[in-house]
Amino acid sequence: MKIIVMMSVVAALFATNVYASCEGSKTVFSCLTSKGKQIEVCDAGKTIDYSFGKPLGKPEIEVKVARDNASTFQWAGMGSSISYAVDIPNGKTTYNVFWSSDRLSEQHAIEAGVNVLINKELVTTVNCAGENIINNIEGVDLKPTE
Repeated sequence: MKIIVMMSVVAALFATNVYASCEGSKTVFSCLTSKGKQIEVCDAGKTIDYSFGKPLGKPEIEVKVARDNASTFQWAGMGSSISYAVDIPNGKTTYNVFWSSDRLSEQHAIEAGVNVLINKELVTTVNCAGENIINNIEGVDLKPTE
């Protein structure tokens, strides 16, 4: 009985460290916020999926859009900031999931998170916290953001 309990505890510890849940699809982006919420973008082939909420729980926000409706911003190789983003539209709301790094600073400070836009106006930004950011936005096969 003790072995089963111990194995369950170990499995739970590993599950909380690997919080990406893009089951059967590719993780494009994933991170945790300072309030313990997860921001995640998954490439499911025909759809690009966005979710926000507690890891391993039912997402507070979940959006699946046809691949043709999502778009990306890819760094052009100029400027002091390396930046990438994926836009996931949902009616009048767009979830702009972003990652950037100041390539000229010694620390190469990273900023990442999601900008929430309604009618193309910024309503709020939720930033990632910590260093456990999964960023596979670079080179994602989506149309360019207009």
